[in-house]
Amino acid sequence: MTALIALVRKDLILFLADRRALVLALLMPVALGAFFGYLFGGSGSSDNAKIEIAVVSLDNSPISRQIVLGLKADTSLQTQELGLDVAKALVLKGKLNAAIVIPIGFGEASGAAFFGGGTKPEIEVLYDPSQSAVLGMVKGLLTQQVMQSVSAEMFSGASGPKLVDQSITQLEAAAKTDPSRTDLLDFLQGLKKFQRSNQDRSASGTPTPAAGGLTVPFVTRDQAMSSGPKYNGYAHSFAGMSIQFILFMGLDAGIGILLARRMGLWNRLLAAPVSMGTILGARALSSAVIALGMLAFVYLVGGLFFKVQIAGSLPGFVLLCICFALFTSMFGLFVAAFGKTPEAARGLATFATLIMVMLGGGWVPAFIFPQWLQTLTLIVPVRWAMDGLDAMTWRGLPFEAALPSIAALLGFSLLFGALALWKFRQSNAL
Repeated sequence: MTALIALVRKDLILFLADRRALVLALLMPVALGAFFGYLFGGSGSSDNAKIEIAVVSLDNSPISRQIVLGLKADTSLQTQELGLDVAKALVLKGKLNAAIVIPIGFGEASGAAFFGGGTKPEIEVLYDPSQSAVLGMVKGLLTQQVMQSVSAEMFSGASGPKLVDQSITQLEAAAKTDPSRTDLLDFLQGLKKFQRSNQDRSASGTPTPAAGGLTVPFVTRDQAMSSGPKYNGYAHSFAGMSIQFILFMGLDAGIGILLARRMGLWNRLLAAPVSMGTILGARALSSAVIALGMLAFVYLVGGLFFKVQIAGSLPGFVLLCICFALFTSMFGLFVAAFGKTPEAARGLATFATLIMVMLGGGWVPAFIFPQWLQTLTLIVPVRWAMDGLDAMTWRGLPFEAALPSIAALLGFSLLFGALALWKFRQSNAL
């Protein structure tokens, strides 16, 4: 036991002695976690970013003017009126998410097509292909404004009677061959009487109802489902960056064994009056202690400055961190056992680490992946670590929610450790 403690103490002293590497190991997860956390919503106290668009109105009809005003008033959008060439240039440069181009004659054409009697006019939407997800949102908001503006003009606007007369004329011709159009024709004739009634009231000075147009017949009440506090993007990103840099630390611990082999230090350790199991156990234990220290530092900074909370089970969080630290130490031994040279092992292990972090949801949440990829990533240890840390932090789930992640990390630790031990024996290290 004295030899084990001495070897662990030696590893910890060496790790703490390199001040530059220590600072990078502790601050890089915080810096990158803060950056990614800010991108994915921060602590939930800031407003969501608005979609920046431009409106190019080539039509001066009341309908088109109302559409522009509606888009400018929408709180989800940051809308500016621009010329066509300027709007195209800004979208091309990525300065705007999209630009809406309302063509000449849109107001009259849309009114004529409102009841299916004319050709539907076309609105061009220019968008940044790197932000194609925004396109559907912009088109949905545009549809709402067009429907409301066109219907308001048709029912109560100045140009409504003219457009209704055109539609009635077209339907009267169509009804001769298609009797199903008769009901729509009756509706439009009733609408025409309503318009005349409004005109008579206006002429006599009687107030008329304001033109509202057709609107969406419901509102939504959003409720974020979380047992803990509001969703905190920092909690997820700090977990991902911590896991990435802790795995890099475990990788360095494994590379250290390969370097010791190259320099002959490994053989000197074997000649000492300690067993190989003690030497490997000390390296694994020291790596686990360093991993726990890094996790503690990152979450301490997260709690003090970024409102990251352990809203779930504290024992579950602690046990989960211990299991991940154990997995990190076994990962380091695995790299040392199967690595041929320090250079080759570092390159392959770094690539493998980045792939694990990426697929495990350390960079971006795994829910944005396709369903088949989400299922596939269940074979990645980082996925279980990320799910468990999310459950114990911002999701606010009980201890039982951490058990699957704890079991999975223990299983991966046993697998990597057994493979490393088998390889050491195969290479006559024991």
